[in-house]
Amino acid sequence: MIKHIVMWRLKDEALGASKEENALKLKETLLALKNEIQELKAVDVGINFNPSEAAFDVVLYSEFENREGLETYQKHPEHVKIVKFVGEIRTDRAVVDYED
Repeated sequence: MIKHIVMWRLKDEALGASKEENALKLKETLLALKNEIQELKAVDVGINFNPSEAAFDVVLYSEFENREGLETYQKHPEHVKIVKFVGEIRTDRAVVDYED
């Protein structure tokens, strides 16, 4: 099983929306991928409440059967749309992929 974890820090305002509004939109669109991409076996998205400067704003946890499934997910047109959106609203990104 492949675990794919991504964290983002968001801009205070982007695309005419607040950080909070963009975080909610990001969460909704990422969760909707479960219905669009069969290789995506599990997905969870969390919005941070910790005020620490070390904290990220949004985290994605997802699971795939294998590395090929992760690669298919990353190239899927619906995922690519989200990548473009995130590129407009984020300041930082961290990612970890590991095999369990």
